[in-house]
Amino acid sequence: MKGLWTPAWIARHVLAVVLASGCLVLGWWQFSRAQEGNSISWGYMFEWPVFAAFVVFLWWREVQLARKKGLAEKPAEEQAERLPGSAVTVGRPVRVATNSASAEDDPELTAYNDYLAWLNANPGARPSDYPG
Repeated sequence: MKGLWTPAWIARHVLAVVLASGCLVLGWWQFSRAQEGNSISWGYMFEWPVFAAFVVFLWWREVQLARKKGLAEKPAEEQAERLPGSAVTVGRPVRVATNSASAEDDPELTAYNDYLAWLNANPGARPSDYPG
């Protein structure tokens, strides 16, 4: 739980409180405007509390993710202490880009590159003027 009281997390907590309360204050302001006769403010009056709820939801979700991440890291550290050198990591597969064919192997690619080079060398020409 110490991870949620670092300076970065305190700033996040304060930001969430400021944003949520600011949205609620703006909703109250729109309610007072709506009672004065501004009909469009009725929609905004319901919109601002939804924004506040969204801020609270995002804050709650980030806290839960941080807590789960903190709990998941502890058993891995304990396992590494018990069995040195046998830590297993599982990640996403990495795809390495390979060059399967070079430009010399593909005559269509070579012809297309020649066509593009000709268009670049002749900026005023139309594609139908290509001599190749």
